[in-house]
Amino acid sequence: MRSFFWLAGTVAILSACEPGEDATVRPNPANRKPEYFNLLSFLEKQEALLNQQKPAIEKQVVLRDGHQETTRVAQTDWTKELQIFQQADINKPALRGLYQTDSATTPGGLVQRRYRRLPGTEHPVEQLTVLSQGGVVQSVTATVAQDNPLVYSAKTLTLRCQNGQISSYQVSGVQKLVLFDSVRYAVRARVL
Repeated sequence: MRSFFWLAGTVAILSACEPGEDATVRPNPANRKPEYFNLLSFLEKQEALLNQQKPAIEKQVVLRDGHQETTRVAQTDWTKELQIFQQADINKPALRGLYQTDSATTPGGLVQRRYRRLPGTEHPVEQLTVLSQGGVVQSVTATVAQDNPLVYSAKTLTLRCQNGQISSYQVSGVQKLVLFDSVRYAVRARVL
């Protein structure tokens, strides 16, 4: 009789430890698949690759007067060089569901994913477009804008890749501060 009570008590304790039908099992957010393109992870991989290879770059800057200036840079800290592209990151928990995702595939196998900010969303990234083929990124383009009573700015960020590595990038835009003229700028870089 004593073993019956011991067995019944053990079964009761074990059944209390297992989740029942009403128990809610919550997935670990760390294991959750990113909802949007993981730009930061892509940039980190590119920075590591480029810092290891140490390629030179050729930069073209368009000055205020419209003249172009070209320079060649032998050594580059790629973490700093690509830092501006981090502004286009939309893969944050607070932004889940705030971007509409469109996807299209061309007959040549290129996949274009476009993430567009929904109306009423207060985030500077208006649109992010990723073009890939076979899971390898071919280009990333983002439009980032800020408009408040003190400043208006809008810029387009573009990265182009060849063989899984950044081959060129461009940043162009306009900035207008209250009581000052608009300033337009453009920087193009090519990885050599």
